[in-house]
Amino acid sequence: MHETKPQDSKDHRQERPFGLWDSPIGPSVIAQGIGLEDVQWDLQSGRIVWLEKRGGRGVLVALDPDGEAPNDLTADLDVRAQVGYGGGAFTVAGGHVYFVTRHGRLYRQSLDGGLPKALTPEFGYPASPAVSPDGRWVVYVHSDGHNDCLAVVDSTGRQWPQKLVQGADFYMQPCWHPDGRRLAFVSWNHPNMPWDGTTLHIAELEETGGSLRAVQVHTIAGGQSTSIFQPAFSPDGRWLAYVSDETGWWQIYLYDLETGAHRQVTGVPAEHGRPAWVQGLRTYGWSPDARALYYVRNEAGFHSLWRFDLESGAHTKLKGNEDGYAVFEQISVGPLGPAANPNGGAGVSTVQLACIASGPRIPPRVVRLQVPGAAAGHHAGVQVLRRSMAETLPPEMLSEGRPIQWTAPDGATVHGLYYPPANPRFKSSGRPPAVIHIHGGPTSQALPGFDARAQFFTSRGYAYVAVNYRGSTGYGRAYRDALRGQWGVLDVEDAVGAGRYLAEAGLADGERLVIMGASAGGYTVLQALIRYPGFFRAALCMFGVANLFTLAAETHKFEAHYQDSLVGPLPEAAAVYRERSPVFHADRIQDPIAIFHGTDDKVVPKEQSDAIVAALRARGVPHEYHVYEGEGHGWRKPETIAAFWRAVEAFLRRYVIFA
Repeated sequence: MHETKPQDSKDHRQERPFGLWDSPIGPSVIAQGIGLEDVQWDLQSGRIVWLEKRGGRGVLVALDPDGEAPNDLTADLDVRAQVGYGGGAFTVAGGHVYFVTRHGRLYRQSLDGGLPKALTPEFGYPASPAVSPDGRWVVYVHSDGHNDCLAVVDSTGRQWPQKLVQGADFYMQPCWHPDGRRLAFVSWNHPNMPWDGTTLHIAELEETGGSLRAVQVHTIAGGQSTSIFQPAFSPDGRWLAYVSDETGWWQIYLYDLETGAHRQVTGVPAEHGRPAWVQGLRTYGWSPDARALYYVRNEAGFHSLWRFDLESGAHTKLKGNEDGYAVFEQISVGPLGPAANPNGGAGVSTVQLACIASGPRIPPRVVRLQVPGAAAGHHAGVQVLRRSMAETLPPEMLSEGRPIQWTAPDGATVHGLYYPPANPRFKSSGRPPAVIHIHGGPTSQALPGFDARAQFFTSRGYAYVAVNYRGSTGYGRAYRDALRGQWGVLDVEDAVGAGRYLAEAGLADGERLVIMGASAGGYTVLQALIRYPGFFRAALCMFGVANLFTLAAETHKFEAHYQDSLVGPLPEAAAVYRERSPVFHADRIQDPIAIFHGTDDKVVPKEQSDAIVAALRARGVPHEYHVYEGEGHGWRKPETIAAFWRAVEAFLRRYVIFA
């Protein structure tokens, strides 16, 4: 018999003010992680290939089906597509990987090793390569910054690339029919963005004289006010799947190639597509036998995996969220594999899925899931293939975001994610300071996956809120369109509304609120300081938009007319542009602000921040200005990332904690 000792009821946590807690999540820890951008399966060899960002350089990595250690496929080449904001940097087919480099060339390389073979010259920028079923042709999106098209080159690189389809302002997501004689793709024109209105086409192809050309192009779906996303033919050639928001939500549809009928697959009020800020995005995939679709459902930011059976019409949720994952991206369906039948007889085929998964307490990982085809309500577990950073922190050190809502002045419901302070070593009295984070875009969404920014702050004793203001995706088209003509107004209202909600709910100290944002989020930061002086104790602005006129005149082609919908077309809306450009009202800024910008930013040129800083300096407003050499629209270098977070912590200690 052993004696039960009484539990120690003492609280061993150290008393220390919020914002001054010692945290193991330091600037260098954040800087050391790698980025995971895409993962794809080669159905022929069973290999999985993914793209890593290491210190600002893109590296392709392959994993053999036998489970041996993954190996790098590229060495000195920087794998990175640069059409618009990038994406669509590679594809895998027939035992080869086809990839794009930063300098604008398309390459082919065997997964068995060897040196890459250049297929195109260095001219313009390719993206989203798609290999024909017979392996002879590669179709891809091409842009020289002014003119976009679908181009084609033979897969050996012996011939000069040719234009295949042209005439629209933008193209994305080309995909081949299994017969090799048809090609589906999405196009759109200014002033639309891809989430405003796009068109789905099928091109009929013909080979003549050793070259390929499109002889007819048919419009299948979409239009000026309907957004189409990710076409994909079924492996048996019967269906063309695609995503459309014609009902007000991004739903999956099937187009019957025999009858011309459209069939809506999903119908719940949730998102099954994404805003196409980059090329190559995927939210679903076909099973190799064409009997099922595997897809991601986004409900208020929280993702789940589902299976749709074409024959029965049944939707079955796959397990995965119970493993701590909340976000699934770039889903890729692998080859069928056998599974033992416990009752004897023939085995039930399993379907393998790969994706990039993360959760509030799980940094992004490349994972593989095994799904029994006939019993899709469960799977054999999640196998981790690659981790984006060290996972050494105890769960109690990591704050878990929970959805919150508040009411805007006009009665609309606004969404966000709230992260409470979390550090098992410390406790504090009173209410914590809070960081109100405004995502970029502005057509984007803060997701409940691992957020290093949130953990940096919460482990030091800050509360953190990621605001999904009106105009964000993930809550239906009406919510997304609410910002049309209201940028610089509703997003600012919702940032302030988040702060008021925290204070009224007792979740944060209303006198110590910090607003933080980058790019479009940085614009909201500046607007908030101008329209609500004194509401925020301090601000952090990263490459924020300060002058709407120069942004419209100087930004890249992809966003050249973005402001037509967000603010209004020029010159008719010139007065609105002036009223909502922070540079013309910088004399109203009185709160301490730290501004950060890269010298090579082509999206929001550094001169925008220079103008704001000059106004602050002239009036003696407390501020800091950090300029990073060689950085563009965001930080890539580990040393820059570490320097940025050191500066952030020092700035907030000075103006928020010790003020």
